[in-house]
Amino acid sequence: MVTDPDKAFNTQVPPTGPGCVECERTGSWWWHLRRCAACGHVGCCDQSLNTHARKHAEATGHPVIQSYEPGEDWFWDYVEAVFVDGPHLAGPTSHPAGQTAPGPADRLPGNWREILANR
Repeated sequence: MVTDPDKAFNTQVPPTGPGCVECERTGSWWWHLRRCAACGHVGCCDQSLNTHARKHAEATGHPVIQSYEPGEDWFWDYVEAVFVDGPHLAGPTSHPAGQTAPGPADRLPGNWREILANR
């Protein structure tokens, strides 16, 4: 159960875009994407190099993210470290199905698997 659902969820706000906000700004890449359930910020997952979704949650106090991968609709509460139920958020609910994960494809180094395995 989310401690403060009013702070954790906003069903009216759309996602910030199809990719991690910070990775797009810096030219980096990600493994998978997560969406802030409170403000729509799209960030990269904890298995990505930069863990921008978690950093956003820590900086803003927005505790819950939803997977931003096609076909996934689960929510995670960073504070309680558990999966939680959540409402239907404003669309789109994932990045475009044709967008690669990891991605973006044109920024992936040839040894991306090794980079992630060794971090």
